[in-house]
Amino acid sequence: MSTYLESDKGKFIPATKRPDGTWRKARRVKDGYVPQEEVPLYESKGKQFVAQRQTGVPPGMCPLVAAELKKAHEKKEKAKQQRVDRSTTTTTKAAQVTTAASATATTIKPAQFTASAPKAKNDREIAALGKTLDAELKLNADSHEVDTAKQLKKLRKKIREIEQIESKMQAGNPNKLDKDQLDKVKKKSEILKQLTQLEELAKV
Repeated sequence: MSTYLESDKGKFIPATKRPDGTWRKARRVKDGYVPQEEVPLYESKGKQFVAQRQTGVPPGMCPLVAAELKKAHEKKEKAKQQRVDRSTTTTTKAAQVTTAASATATTIKPAQFTASAPKAKNDREIAALGKTLDAELKLNADSHEVDTAKQLKKLRKKIREIEQIESKMQAGNPNKLDKDQLDKVKKKSEILKQLTQLEELAKV
């Protein structure tokens, strides 16, 4: 509590009475003077750090700034919690709708589904098996025809080559023929036999 009095001449400390009954004179106070009882007590930095830490504010930060940051953080956490709650509610409702739809689907005419399902499954399996067999038979027939045609073409080509070699031999140039060509001429009867058999098979 300040003991100053003010007048036109400035601040002064009023006169006080001593224990023996005498009076102290009033004293003028210079500008900027702080009485001893009003001088704040000295606190070390460690003590200031502990005191500020107990308030929950980081050392060196302004309390007003800390309060604003705390308020913003609380607002952000509240909004986040609201989003989580809305998401949980939506998921729960969707799960309830799905469960209700599943229950409805399983309760509608169960006897009809139970009786018709095995029959339909058997019909589909029989139809699929018939298609598979038809496809395999057709594939085998087609491949057999293709193989026969290729063999006929190959044998006919060999016969033509043998006839060309025979023409050279008849023209009087047997010395110019190599061993492979002579071997082909020797196999002419065998090739003709195979050709005849394949032609008969192709007709069937």
